[in-house]
Amino acid sequence: MSDSKELLAKVGSVSTDNEYFLPLPKGYQKGKTKYVIVTGTVMSGLGKGIFSSCLAKLLQDKGLKVTPVKMEGYLNIDSGTLNPFRHGEVFVLDDGMECDMDLGTYERMLDQNLTRANFTTSGQIYQSVLDKERRGDYLGRDVQMIPHVTGEVKMKLRTLAMQSNADVVFVEIGGTVGDLENAFYIEAMRELAYEEGPHSCCFVALTYILEPATLGEQKSKAAQLGIKQLMQMGIQPDIIACRAENPVTIQARQKMSVFGNIPFERVFSMHDSASIYSIPTMLRDCGLDFEVIRMLRIEDRISLRTERREWERWVDFTDKIGNEKREVRIAITGKYTSVRDSYASILHALEHAGIHLGCKVHVQWIDTSELTDSTVADALNGVDGIIVPGGFGTRGMEGKIACIYYARTHNLPYLGLCLGFQAAVIEFARNVCGLNGANSTEIDQHCANPVIDILPEQKKIEGLGGNMRLGGRDVELKKDTQAWELFNRADSVRMRFRHRYEVDPKYIPTLEKGGLVFSGKAPNQPIMQVLELPGHPYFIGTQSHPELTSRPLRPHPMFVGLVAAARNHKCAEESLPSPVNTVQKLHQMTVSSQ
Repeated sequence: MSDSKELLAKVGSVSTDNEYFLPLPKGYQKGKTKYVIVTGTVMSGLGKGIFSSCLAKLLQDKGLKVTPVKMEGYLNIDSGTLNPFRHGEVFVLDDGMECDMDLGTYERMLDQNLTRANFTTSGQIYQSVLDKERRGDYLGRDVQMIPHVTGEVKMKLRTLAMQSNADVVFVEIGGTVGDLENAFYIEAMRELAYEEGPHSCCFVALTYILEPATLGEQKSKAAQLGIKQLMQMGIQPDIIACRAENPVTIQARQKMSVFGNIPFERVFSMHDSASIYSIPTMLRDCGLDFEVIRMLRIEDRISLRTERREWERWVDFTDKIGNEKREVRIAITGKYTSVRDSYASILHALEHAGIHLGCKVHVQWIDTSELTDSTVADALNGVDGIIVPGGFGTRGMEGKIACIYYARTHNLPYLGLCLGFQAAVIEFARNVCGLNGANSTEIDQHCANPVIDILPEQKKIEGLGGNMRLGGRDVELKKDTQAWELFNRADSVRMRFRHRYEVDPKYIPTLEKGGLVFSGKAPNQPIMQVLELPGHPYFIGTQSHPELTSRPLRPHPMFVGLVAAARNHKCAEESLPSPVNTVQKLHQMTVSSQ
């Protein structure tokens, strides 16, 4: 055994002399970084990312450096071309990577800005392997799933471990263990655990406990079979997280313990809760965080002093959940309203803002596909604020514009995101500036007044997605505007973008003469990125996606402003602070708590 380990340690590339293939980044030390690997069984979409991010947060709170990675089985190079109906929202990282919505969960829970190194797909893996084959990197060997494709997966993880200098890398494998496209990921994880040595990897299997209404009891057989399939692939789970509608019974957990061959205390009930932000407490209360630390033998790396400080901040936040004293209703007006995951980050941003303001936010979903000027008043009856979210294509656009007209003329708090910013410009151009036929060339290529268009420099870039503005960019704020006040009077702020169309600069003077204020723009470029309407209680639009950077302990100012304005709208008879003053006070509280 020792001879094989010595040989394994020496092999850095494939050759014809042996069958070991151990690609290691230069300077990588085996055993320094530990790995927590999360897989799913029974069905997808159960919350692997939520469990993984919550467990990662608990370790981070103890002073450990953690970083996540999501591994998807599909062949797309990124998530940019995926339909929200099929895969939920596309989450954009600061470096411009379009990825899975689970990366948003990690960023929010860990309060980290992740990069493209934290996300991979089968398409990326295969592309990298084939590029190396063309360069001759495999020294004439026949390129195979094992060891080359699995080796590429391990190389990505180890490179991430080195780049991040992480104590623990959290690896989430999308889908379930039964998916054909995930087989090489599972095999790569088995090899990783073998190569890294004992106490290097902790395997978590997230499963689902059925509770058919007709039977009136929980059934674990499907979960047992899923765990059995994982074990047949050479992986013994160390923890089983059981998703269920209600708390998993002791009997069901005992069955999972026996058939999963793991201690009972490592079978965790991850039942439905009012907020995902209460799950870290559930994990902590049953001691699962320390179980992982003991399994990985990293007790000497933790700081209990750090944990006490960070946990106090977190509990101050979670104690407010469910204790909100006011309620508001915010309408999300879009065309993907039948799939809530399409707007996941917006929902979280509203939740963050509401919790900090002590205000329960209820969402009213409005499909704009069939909405008209004559029906918009009934559709918006009883709402305290409106969000027009981002999107692409023509369907539902006129319905969005009708909602914006209603919000502007009825002093209803409004926040436009990306397409919502563009639609606000179109509505203002038509109904205030008198620009008949004003539209976006995305909607009507031959419109009379294309106030929204692809800028000339972008038209030179070909290929779908290639001409999009993606990722984090600095936004220059105009002094003495509402946006400037919301961002604590900063000269500039960094925001994330995912769009192709802009306000045509030649229409800017006309729009500004009509009373529209562009309070944020790209530095040294005539690219408008924030607009507002003076005299309105709260009418703000941004070409960016502020929902992507809202965090539980640092809610985004634009959403805090919207919820505060909605609260004031509902309680018009009360003397409440303005949205801007509310945001500034919250900013001061956040700074003092850090």
